Parts: sequence; C-alpha cells; structure tokens
Amino acid sequence: MRVFHVRGEQFTELDALPEALPAAGYLWVGAARREFEVQIATIQGRLATWTGGNLVDLHVSDLLNNQLPSHFDTTSGYDLLVFRRLAAGAGTTGSFIDDSQGTIASARQALEAIDTSPVGFAVFDRVLLTVHPTDCLVRDYFAARLQQQAQPGEARGGPRLPSSPADLMLRMVNHMVDSYLELRRLLTRQFTHLQNELFRPSGGFRNWQLLLESRNALHLLEDTCEDQRSALVEWIDALDEWPDEIEAAGRREREMLRLRSRDVVEHIERVLAHVRRLENSAETAVQMHFSAQSHRTNSIMRTLTVLTAIFLPLNLVTGFFGMNFDALPLIHSATGFWIAAGIMLVLGIGLSLFFWRKNYLGSRH
Repeated sequence: MRVFHVRGEQFTELDALPEALPAAGYLWVGAARREFEVQIATIQGRLATWTGGNLVDLHVSDLLNNQLPSHFDTTSGYDLLVFRRLAAGAGTTGSFIDDSQGTIASARQALEAIDTSPVGFAVFDRVLLTVHPTDCLVRDYFAARLQQQAQPGEARGGPRLPSSPADLMLRMVNHMVDSYLELRRLLTRQFTHLQNELFRPSGGFRNWQLLLESRNALHLLEDTCEDQRSALVEWIDALDEWPDEIEAAGRREREMLRLRSRDVVEHIERVLAHVRRLENSAETAVQMHFSAQSHRTNSIMRTLTVLTAIFLPLNLVTGFFGMNFDALPLIHSATGFWIAAGIMLVLGIGLSLFFWRKNYLGSRH
C-alpha cells in the first residue's frame, strides 16, 4: 500500500496512513486488491476518522470482486467507480514471429493474455482510495509521474498536479483508456495475419478456432468499452447533481471535471469505434474468403465442363468406329485411322478455340 499527500504543487509519499487528514490538500491511498482485503479494517477506521464515514459493505465487495464490470455508484459521502482496464498481458508485445505456426501460437497466447481486470476508485472530498490488481502498473506509473511534475521547475512548463481526488481519478481513467493503443496494435497485427491467411490464393485456411477466439475477444472488448462509457456517463450525470458552489473557484473546478470527463468518454468512443471496425473487417474478410472459394470452385467446375464438352464428340467418334459391324466406312482402308484421327484433332482444336473465344477456358486481359 502506498499513501500520497497532494497539496498544490507538492506531491509527497507518506510512510503510513496518517492519524488525521493534513490541514490542506488531499490524500491518495493506492492498494493492491489483496492488500486492501487484508487491511480493510484499518482502512475503514482511517476513513471514518478522516471523512466521518466509511465504505459500504456492498462497495467493499465490489472493490474486491475481480470479475465486476465497469460501473458507477454514489452515496452521500463518496462516489464509487469501478473501471475495467484494457491492456495487453505481460510478454505479448512484439511476440509475433515470422514462421506461420509460431505466429499462430503467439496470436493465441496474446488473445488469452488480454487483461481487463477492474480498478476501483472511491472518491471522497479529500481522499482518493484506489484498489488495483496485483500486477497493475497504473499506481506506480502515476506516482512516478506526479513526483516528476512536482519537481522544482516542472510545474510551470508542464501539466499541473491534480487539484482534487476526482481530478486524479479521471486522469488515471484516461490513462487506462489510452493504454488501449498498445493492445490495438497487437490486435490489428493479428487480424492482418489472419486476413492474409484467408486471402491466400491456394486457399486451405485451417485456423478457424483462432479466428473464432479473435472475434470473441473483440466482442469482449466491445462489451467492456460499452460498460466503461456507461459508467462515465453516469459519473457526468452525478456531477450535474452536485450542490452549487458559492466560490467561483469551485464552479471552475466542477466545469473542468465535466470537461475532462467528456474527453475520457470521447476516447472510449474512439476505442469502441476501432473495435467495431475490426469486427466489421473480420466479418468482411470471412465473407470475401468464402466468395473467393466459391469463385475458385466455379472456375474449376467451368474448366472441367469445357473439357468434358471437348472430349464428348471425340468419344462419339471413337464409339462410332468401335461398333462391331463389318461394313463401316474407312474400317478396311489403310488411311482410315489417319482420317479419323484428323477429324478428331480438328474437332478438338475447333472446340478448344471456340470455348477460348467465349472466355470459358480462362480470363483474357
């Protein structure tokens, strides 16, 4: 568990949970899910001292639930946001290799490693409690980033530190949404490989299981993004229900929260649009694959039909001379065989030229 005190442009990490809230600024308490479960009694006691209330038991269960979808809830004392992240699992970035079998295995591992673990945010007036998965790097990333921004000379030229727990929560959520860019490259690369396999001229695509898993992964990401958007929209609606602030600074801060929230929703919608484009691309690739296979089958059947049509009169000629009669024309002539062979050759060449002119034996360019 890590505890930070944010005050103006000062960002300080504390050794432990303080007995009382600092006189100014706010606290950020970031804990892994297992740490939060073990120290829940201590955290609840500190929250009661700091804010006069603590987390509802149902919300504690939500923060400990690793399968909970993104959602938002509010109480009179705090707001609760559970937000599922979109990230590629460890060791999947750049895991594609050149050989086909290795690429297929790596793609399947990448699909199985897509991480959508939830991150919980309990937003009080002066306290932000975040509950992360054990391997989540969001907390450490933001701790290092805010410490760097708090360095002398950084605040003037760079972004300001978050002014409130809600502001910090929205920045972390926005970072988790933007982390989809890495996963997007991974999925795009994987679907490009599958499409190339589908469009091979020789056909024979066999990786239907991987294609099905890829489509299921896209459906999962689409559902995750829709839940994320719904949670953020409910958060924006809750902002409108906040009591009006008397001070102009309070009104400006709430307006900035609305602005940042709408920006996060826009990013989620862009991610959702990209996921849907990949889904449509996959559906189109499958349809084009079957269309190409149908066209290839039709071409083969057309060629076989033409060959049958060419050899049909030749079979008729050979069948005619194969009849068991003694008075057949040319049957006793020394040149009869060559005459019949010439007739058959002329018929074969003539029919071949006819079908070729009709474009039945191939495409003319």
